[in-house]
Amino acid sequence: MDAKKMWGGRFTEKTAGAVEEYTESVSFDQKLYGEDIFGSKAHVSMLAEAGIVSCDERDIIISGLDTILKEIEEGKFIWREEDEDVHMNIERRLIDIVGAVGGKLHTGRSRNDQVATDFRLYVSRSLRSWHKELLRLIDVFSSKAEENIQVYLPGCTHMQPAQPVSLAQHLLAYVQMFSRDAERVASCLERVEISPLGAAALAGTTYPISPERSAELLGFGRSFENSMDAVSDRDFVVEAIFCGSLVMMHLSRICEELIIWANPLYGYIRLPDAYSTGSSIMPQKKNPDVCELMRGKVGRVYGSLISLLTILKAAPMTYNRDMQEDKEPFFDTDKTVLNSVSIMADMMKEIVFEAEAMEKGMQKGYINATELADYLANKGIPFRDAHHITGELVGYAERNNKGLEALSLEEFQNESALIEEDVYKILEYKVAAERRVSAGGTSSKSIKVQLANLKKWRVKEEEKLA
Repeated sequence: MDAKKMWGGRFTEKTAGAVEEYTESVSFDQKLYGEDIFGSKAHVSMLAEAGIVSCDERDIIISGLDTILKEIEEGKFIWREEDEDVHMNIERRLIDIVGAVGGKLHTGRSRNDQVATDFRLYVSRSLRSWHKELLRLIDVFSSKAEENIQVYLPGCTHMQPAQPVSLAQHLLAYVQMFSRDAERVASCLERVEISPLGAAALAGTTYPISPERSAELLGFGRSFENSMDAVSDRDFVVEAIFCGSLVMMHLSRICEELIIWANPLYGYIRLPDAYSTGSSIMPQKKNPDVCELMRGKVGRVYGSLISLLTILKAAPMTYNRDMQEDKEPFFDTDKTVLNSVSIMADMMKEIVFEAEAMEKGMQKGYINATELADYLANKGIPFRDAHHITGELVGYAERNNKGLEALSLEEFQNESALIEEDVYKILEYKVAAERRVSAGGTSSKSIKVQLANLKKWRVKEEEKLA
């Protein structure tokens, strides 16, 4: 028999060394030590309230767990690979410290509901950190928007100049993305914070436990409904990584634009030196490496999502050892998402927007053409005819290397006698943007409404996790 294994009573041979190395998880799941100890304290407290262990036994076990926590945090705890995982390492050390009474901690639970509890606690803590940093990111983007309501640039479709927009409107589009991310994270937490404690291995337990009390002690909103689902469910991790995938996708989109805007051929922004790098051979280079790396790290998070979905796609009821592979994808996602959101917030604070370069950019691509078409339509010309006339004028201006606003009144009237002197005001880029007073549009009036609504949303969103 392998006397080293706490579960080894029915075994007569030792675990093969290669198998021990292949199956251990303590090398990475030791990150759950805080959650494991917290969950164990909640469990033994519930056991005491239910009269399954005495209050003295509870206090001895909790004291031992506190000692272990201190040892781990001070770097004095010895993690043993032969104990397989974080749970068995802590339980063995507890028995070493407090004696046989430590063995009572595992009454009424299994490693199956224990690991599910630990992991839910960890994911919950991570999502709360994501939510907090997303709100900080939203604050930074909102402040930049408020500062740049009267700065205009070419808005694009198909990456081609389309219409003048306020820089604030452009930034607030990302605020909407990040706001949805924050809402998704908060919603995901409702399904993460469900306690599986009491499900035991898969069928529940004969002990008179109170899963509802365990959930309350853990700070979770509710307890499981079905013991088999409780130990086998990893939807909460998949959903969390999916939320992280969307966060990273949104960050990647702004990174792409910042990379383009930082190119001197555009010159719309100046990246801070602290978030740029140079070239080993070209001394003039200022490379947007942070944005490029952030754009690249999206692949890591997408990979984690697909990895976990693949792990779970053929898992039969209930707990299977495949699920040991669920933690590293989330650990990596957690680090990537949290660092990326934090760095983007810090970097965006320092970015300088170049209003003059944006103004020059609007002079290319005939982005005031829609204004001319609308002008003609307001004169009573059917819009499709107005569109055609405007297209003819754009073609004429392009052949003569002029902007629409540079055409003479005579040149305009060669296409339509309805065009009068007032057209020049309509063609001003700022005026074009400010005329978009419809809800959610790019006028200053609309942007101020967006910002006011955002402040109200911000207060409510923070209250969700308070």
